[in-house]
Amino acid sequence: MRSSFKQKLIPLWQTYSSPGQSTRATLEKALYVIYGLWFAAFALKLIGSSWDASWHFRYLRDDLAPPHTINAIGTTLVVMLVMFHTWTGYGVDRLSLRLMQAGIGIFLLAIPLDLLNHRLFGLDMTSWSPTHALLYLGTAVMLMGVIRGWLLLARPGLARTGLALAFGTFFLENILFPLCQQEYGVLSLAALNAGRPTADAELLAVAGANAAQFIVPVPAWVYPLWLVVAGGMVLLAARLVMGGRWTATTVAGTYLVYRSISYGLLSATGFPPSYIPFILLGTALAIDLAVMWRWRPVVGTLAVIGATYAGAWLTQQVTLMPPFHLATAPMAALLLWSVWASARWAQQSSTVARWTKLV
Repeated sequence: MRSSFKQKLIPLWQTYSSPGQSTRATLEKALYVIYGLWFAAFALKLIGSSWDASWHFRYLRDDLAPPHTINAIGTTLVVMLVMFHTWTGYGVDRLSLRLMQAGIGIFLLAIPLDLLNHRLFGLDMTSWSPTHALLYLGTAVMLMGVIRGWLLLARPGLARTGLALAFGTFFLENILFPLCQQEYGVLSLAALNAGRPTADAELLAVAGANAAQFIVPVPAWVYPLWLVVAGGMVLLAARLVMGGRWTATTVAGTYLVYRSISYGLLSATGFPPSYIPFILLGTALAIDLAVMWRWRPVVGTLAVIGATYAGAWLTQQVTLMPPFHLATAPMAALLLWSVWASARWAQQSSTVARWTKLV
C-alpha cells in the first residue's frame, strides 16, 4: 500500500516541481487544485481582514492580533502559489503571471511600510491611509492575474463559472473594504453618543474628546463616490469579462450574503457591528440590465445612479447608514460614465481585445 502510494506520488512531485515556462500544459485536475488553493488563500485573507476591521473598532492595534494571523496564513499561501507558478509555469500565461508577481510584490512592500508608519506616527485608525491603499492595490492586481489565468485555462462549465464568480466577489470586497471605516464608524459613533460604547476603555482614551473625527476621519462625500464609482466599476468589469446574464447581481449578492454572515458572527461574539450596503443590489441589477439590453453608457450610468441613490434614500428612512448626500450624484455620474465609456471602447477595440484575450 505504502509502496503504491510512493509510486504515484514521486512522479507527480517530479512533474509539478520541475521548472518551466508560463502557458505550460496543465492537466484539468491539477488546474482545479491550483486555483482551489488560490480560493482558499483569498478566503483566509477575507476572513482575517473582515475580523480585523471590527477588531480595530474594539481594541487598540496589535500586530499579533488573531485577525492578522489568519490574514498572514492566507498571504503565505499566496506567496507559495506565486513561487509555484513562477518556477513551474503551470496554470498561468505570461500576463497573468506578471500580474500575480506584481501584486504580491506591492503587497509585501506595503507591510513593512505600514509597520513603519505606525511606529513613526502612532495609531492609524483610518482604512484610507497610503500604506493601507498599497495593500488593497496589491491584492487587486493579484486577483486580476488569478481571474485572468482561471478564465483563460479552465474548461467552460459550472466549476469555471462558480470559481470565477468567487474571485469576482473577492475583488469586490477588496475594493470596497476601505468603506468599512464609515460603515463601522457610523454605528460605533452612534453607540458612543448613546452611552453604550462598543470600544474598550483604552481605545476610547486614545480617541479623546473629538471622538467623531477619530472614528470617521474622512469627508462625507467619500462614501457615496467610492461605492458608486469603484463598486460600479468592479461590477461592470465582472459582467463584461465573465459574460453571464446576472453576473453583477450574483457577485454583489454573494458579497452581501458574506457581509451578513460575518455581521451575525462578529456581533454574537461581542465585536462592533457594521452597516451592510444592501443598496449595491440595485447598482448591480441596473448594470446587468444595461449590458443585457445594450444601453448606451450614459443611459446605463443614469440607471445606476437612480437605483443606488434611491436605495440609499429608502435605507436612510429605516436605519442608520453613512451619509449619502444627493449632491454627490453629478460627480459620481460623471466618473462612472467615464469608466463605462472607456470599458465600451476597450470592448470594441481589436487591439485591446487581442491583448486581454478576455473581452
